[in-house]
Amino acid sequence: MTVLRLAWRNLIGAGIRTWLNVLVLSLSFVVIVWVQGFLEGMNAQVRDAMIAAEYAGGQYWHEKYDPYDPFTLVDAHGVLPPALEEPILTGDAAPVLVVQGSIYSGGAMRPVLLKGVDPSQKVVSMPSSFLAQDSTELPALIGSRMAKSAGLKQGDVVTIQWRDAHGTFDAREARVVQVMTTSVPSIDVGQVWLPLEQLRSMTDMPGQATFVTVGRSSRGRPPVPGWVFHDTGDLLKDLAELIKAKSVGASVFYVILLFLAMLAIFDTQILSLFRRRKEMGTLMALGMTRGQVIELFTLEGALNGVIAAVVGAVYGIPVLAYMAVHGIALPKVVDSMGFAIGERLYSTYTPGLVLGTTVLVLIVTTIVSYMPTRRIAKLKPTDALRGRWT
Repeated sequence: MTVLRLAWRNLIGAGIRTWLNVLVLSLSFVVIVWVQGFLEGMNAQVRDAMIAAEYAGGQYWHEKYDPYDPFTLVDAHGVLPPALEEPILTGDAAPVLVVQGSIYSGGAMRPVLLKGVDPSQKVVSMPSSFLAQDSTELPALIGSRMAKSAGLKQGDVVTIQWRDAHGTFDAREARVVQVMTTSVPSIDVGQVWLPLEQLRSMTDMPGQATFVTVGRSSRGRPPVPGWVFHDTGDLLKDLAELIKAKSVGASVFYVILLFLAMLAIFDTQILSLFRRRKEMGTLMALGMTRGQVIELFTLEGALNGVIAAVVGAVYGIPVLAYMAVHGIALPKVVDSMGFAIGERLYSTYTPGLVLGTTVLVLIVTTIVSYMPTRRIAKLKPTDALRGRWT
């Protein structure tokens, strides 16, 4: 306890030198937590949006279906087996039929994916209920990005062309019944949503689907011959890899911040050892061991980290809380980058993140504070009192 009190008094007595070190260290605390919270928030926001609007509890894909290879769509469909029909009838699964097609709008032909979905489905949050309108015209649902690129708006009539199961081309006019606003581009860009039964009739594929999305409350995922189940971990694997890559890149920034802070602590310790030689000699002459002197100087350096954590909490908590509650406004260009992020990005801070960052910085600070003090082990009290090293 005596060493702790002495270390605290010496640290506060150092004045501006101490507070400069504390400022740099506290900035490292806040920036590291903020950047990590930013990435965690992006991960959680994109993940939640994609699960709610597209993936739900996972998907059964037809064995020939590959969303990254449009050439597989010709054969990537099949009649739904009884094991998948049952949850569909109970409303716990939603089949989707995917067909290649094109639309004619604005004097140009555009390739699109025609996706048939049950208008009454409740598995995902996509507003498919707009497709249930009673009309002689074919109802079509598109996203805001698709509407912008094709120059369409609600109520417009567009010509749709497709090829049926026998390879015959056909065309029909459809009316845009709704332009949905969604943060998930994978259900928006280059896609036109149609009523499932009408698309099945148009393509002569009765009772068929390309994939089946199951609800998050579904229990059990039995193997189904000819169909491959992908849970949300598989479906969001690309997102997880992206966040991991971003975290690795951000770690370089953390290292630079910590290096600058630790350099300031190291220089301070070296300066203290040089200027306080007589003090060390006096302490040892009064009965303090070399180990206690080393402990004193190490503790002084470590207390920089403790004070920095307190100071960082004073100005960091309000700033980070504001980021978590109000978010950060994103420019419109982000909307075209393929991320399922809305107009604002909200950071996420967990106790593990804050505690882990604090412990990391305190450990590194203590190690850096100890390194220069090893020279004290060879110091003789008589030499120290004369102001010199052996």
